[in-house]
Amino acid sequence: MKVSCLQENLKRGLSIVSHAVASKSTLPVLSNILLTTEGGRLRLQATNLEVGITCWIGAKVEDEGAVTIPAKLLSDFVGNLPNDAVVLALDERTQTVNLRCARSEANIKGIEADEFPSIPTVDADEPTISLAPDTLREAINQVAFAAATDDTRPVLAGVLFKLQGNTITFSATDGFRLAVKTIDLPEPARVAQEVIMPARALIELGRIIGDSENPVDITITPNGSQVLFHTDNVDLVSRLIDGKFPDYQRIIPKQYSTRAVMDRGSFLQATKQASVFATSSANIAKVTLESGAEWGPGKMTLSANATEIGDNKSELEGQITGEGGQIALNVKFLQEALNVMDTPQVGFEMQTQAAPGVFRPVGDESLLIIVMPMTVR
Repeated sequence: MKVSCLQENLKRGLSIVSHAVASKSTLPVLSNILLTTEGGRLRLQATNLEVGITCWIGAKVEDEGAVTIPAKLLSDFVGNLPNDAVVLALDERTQTVNLRCARSEANIKGIEADEFPSIPTVDADEPTISLAPDTLREAINQVAFAAATDDTRPVLAGVLFKLQGNTITFSATDGFRLAVKTIDLPEPARVAQEVIMPARALIELGRIIGDSENPVDITITPNGSQVLFHTDNVDLVSRLIDGKFPDYQRIIPKQYSTRAVMDRGSFLQATKQASVFATSSANIAKVTLESGAEWGPGKMTLSANATEIGDNKSELEGQITGEGGQIALNVKFLQEALNVMDTPQVGFEMQTQAAPGVFRPVGDESLLIIVMPMTVR
């Protein structure tokens, strides 16, 4: 194997696939990246057996071949090379790669390519659905944050992908909050689908498609065990999560007693101030709503109290209608909900202290975020 490519392309390709490298594994080869020459390009692959990422970069191939190289060592070395042509030459007898760039040279010992697990591919005549990268990335950013970060209940570490008629719905919940994003399609989907995708895989996908312009093809295997995301130069394949997603429709309140329309930036700033104190008291922040008179705006008060440290209070004006009232929420969840909304104003609805708080971006009906109330002793 002998191949040359630009340092910036190799660096970018390695940064993309490195996210799928296993951090801890009993198989040493899973800490490596597989380099293969393919059709006049260099193919980079990494997998942790849950997610596999493949990236192709332009290259000049002199000799075909394949080898696996330790991911961190290769990424660190290439990242410190000048922006010039990089030449990789493999000694097949010793499985050592000689790497040259300008006046720099290194020899890196690898593992035979045959030991690398095969990354599944999806054979389908056409994808299940294609989405614009901006649309998909926005859906991931606005929903995946609400999934559980541990695998105690695997379905909660996933995002429910529901394709039905003219809409796709992405939903995630960790049991304490819920995010639901609905995307309208220009034409109905060929088949209805409902699968649970790992949130971690979707977050990686969101990073990968950052500068992509062409649609992302999403293909779900016929047996419903894997999903493949295909872009121009990158493929990401992930296992799907087996199980039944919670019936989240039951917890979405059908009505409210008080509704506030607030400036999102001011509301977010107030949550950041409250979090300074709330971190010492189980992240509890109290939201108090007072409806305004006919001639004036209402008032929202956001307060946090930590016995050992002190307390703080922020007052905000907004359009508040209804009975008013108070609810205790996790300030971290409140902050994350406001962070993923991109409208100037946000609507907040509540019923009682024991009912969930509902957040919606004003002017955007596609997103709904619910935060469960906290009990204040």
